[in-house]
Amino acid sequence: MRAAGDVFEQRACAELERAGLKLLARNYNTRFGELDLVMLDRDTVVFVEVRHRRNASHGDAAASITAGKQAKLIKAAALWRTTHAQWAQFNCRFDVVTYDGHPDHARMEWLRSAFEA
Repeated sequence: MRAAGDVFEQRACAELERAGLKLLARNYNTRFGELDLVMLDRDTVVFVEVRHRRNASHGDAAASITAGKQAKLIKAAALWRTTHAQWAQFNCRFDVVTYDGHPDHARMEWLRSAFEA
């Protein structure tokens, strides 16, 4: 499943770069979990969670970002900011990029400011 996740993370990264964001880190691991993408959008550090769901029998991809998952991402982002002091004073936001459907033609949705710390 990791290989599929890598494909969707790469797709999301390419789309966000086309929109003008700059990649700062990818697959940053912490004791709280992994940050899929850390990007810069002008003066804002953007922590991006990428999710894919082949079918919606248990909810769509966005529904998989539970309050517990959000809390882990917020903690991981705080740790990233403390270990990357040059970005600590920048604003930050949490975006989610979702892909729903078969991998060959999954529908992408970019949820800017999907949740707040």
